[in-house]
Amino acid sequence: MQRRLMRRQSAPCCCSYSTLKAWLPILSWLPKYNLKWLKMDVLAGLTVGLTTVPQALAYAEVAGLPVQFGLYSAFMGGFIYTFLGTSKDVTLGPTAIMSLLCSSVVGGQPHRAVLLSLLCGLIQAVMALLRLGFLLDFISFPVIKGFTCAAAVTIGFGQVKNILGIQGVPQQFFLEVYYTFHKIPEARIGDVVLGLICLALLVTLMFMKSSLTSDSDSTCSMYARKVVWAVATMRNAAVVIAASLIAFSWEVYGNHVFTITGKTTRGLPPFRPPPTSDTTANGTVVSFGEIVKDFGGGLAVIPFMGLLESIAIAKAFASQNDYRIDANQELLAIGVTNIMGSFVSAYPVTGSFGRTAVNSQTGVCTPAGGVVTSVIVLLSLAFLMPAFYYIPKASLAAVIICAVAPMVDYRVVAKMWRIRKLDLLPFFVTFLMSFWAVQYGIVGGIAVSGALLLYSMARPQIEVTDHGVLVMELSSGLSFPATEYLSHIIHTRALQVSPPRSVVLDCSHVSVIDYTVISELRDLLRQFKLREVHLIFAGLQPSILKVLLAADLEGFRHNHSVDEALQMESRNLLDD
Repeated sequence: MQRRLMRRQSAPCCCSYSTLKAWLPILSWLPKYNLKWLKMDVLAGLTVGLTTVPQALAYAEVAGLPVQFGLYSAFMGGFIYTFLGTSKDVTLGPTAIMSLLCSSVVGGQPHRAVLLSLLCGLIQAVMALLRLGFLLDFISFPVIKGFTCAAAVTIGFGQVKNILGIQGVPQQFFLEVYYTFHKIPEARIGDVVLGLICLALLVTLMFMKSSLTSDSDSTCSMYARKVVWAVATMRNAAVVIAASLIAFSWEVYGNHVFTITGKTTRGLPPFRPPPTSDTTANGTVVSFGEIVKDFGGGLAVIPFMGLLESIAIAKAFASQNDYRIDANQELLAIGVTNIMGSFVSAYPVTGSFGRTAVNSQTGVCTPAGGVVTSVIVLLSLAFLMPAFYYIPKASLAAVIICAVAPMVDYRVVAKMWRIRKLDLLPFFVTFLMSFWAVQYGIVGGIAVSGALLLYSMARPQIEVTDHGVLVMELSSGLSFPATEYLSHIIHTRALQVSPPRSVVLDCSHVSVIDYTVISELRDLLRQFKLREVHLIFAGLQPSILKVLLAADLEGFRHNHSVDEALQMESRNLLDD
């Protein structure tokens, strides 16, 4: 009796601890943490940190913000994700796509970018709490690919002006293309030479890393391969540091050969609530409601794309490294990161594929590696900001171009052409509209995908065969958009011919039915009765049969299989 009472008392405790572990995944791995995991996490965190710093500076340029905002956005994710994340590999921070979306919505205004981070985080956190992660399933693969390809082209070409060292180029893509070519005569030789050298070095190091396989030439020692791998992995930091030293050596002698980043705000960002209003250059105060109105559709697109990008990365690496993630918990981690990030002047962030790949390849064991990465970013903010003054913009442009180039996946077009040509429609709609406005491209692609999905529901495949009695096989569920089409097929093939013919409706694949369909079936049964022929249902699933019986349809007949229905109808014909 006493044991039973103790079990009853301990059950709520176990249940509450399990619930707590579901909301705080750190509790599932922290009790097992050991020295080996610590070594691997520190190594991975340092490696990712040296990749994060130059990329964060570069992506702030894409977002149209001062470079320090890239670093402000790069450290909060490591701390939050350690507590709330379910993937050991994912690193949260600024990315090329989120930076482009942010630029298109806030137009390079830091206060609005910070407020956007808060609002995006709130939307994402609410979605997680309401378990609305399934909404991401409605964004199809062709839409995602169309957007990422267009984003890569937009971001990559947007950095050509920095490689050339030209000023006064508009942000709008088509104007940007025109003015970039128009101003080529104004290009600065120093920026062009340095930018091309940085591009060449980054591409060379990238290919060197990809060529380092386990079965490579035995004449190359293991130590040499590790050195090459380390340098290639930290290529962004190495190239930016080298370019900065070159720029510094020219600047100290008064030779302004390169376009450099210039003055940046020193030190850590203050911890304060994000601004809920803004002030224009002429002193006009813009209210919170007006700012939100200006955000427009971007306030829906950015949270969704952030979630989509991060969860896709988490699923890919979970599959690769044989563990599982919780999609709704990932939504919560990203949402809380963006909310807390807004208090340290961050703009919206998400999972980074490139840095997550580095994290995984370096052998990270737990999300704690993100803490080390965040510390590296904080140390850079605290002590290295004066050195960032000399970073050439051409070197950051080279980093961005090399980061986004792999996103242009031209082979996917051929794959979609072979598998399903209709998928090219949402792909190209998204791709082309994204050059006009990024958020319109995504919305347009989703609309086209939705229209195709609705069309397939309204026009289900119906295979008609003649066995003396017409057999119509339905390939999917019956919902209200399909009723008119089904009725049209039955009328033209069975009721409007002379003499009218009986029909066996093979419903073995039908798992969904609604009230509109029931109403149409009632009318069809009446039409068959008037013409003294039969409409017979075959292969009904128990749930569908229960609904049809409850509807009390006059003249309703059903059989377990099509063969049974055909045999019964053949006997009826012989009797007649």
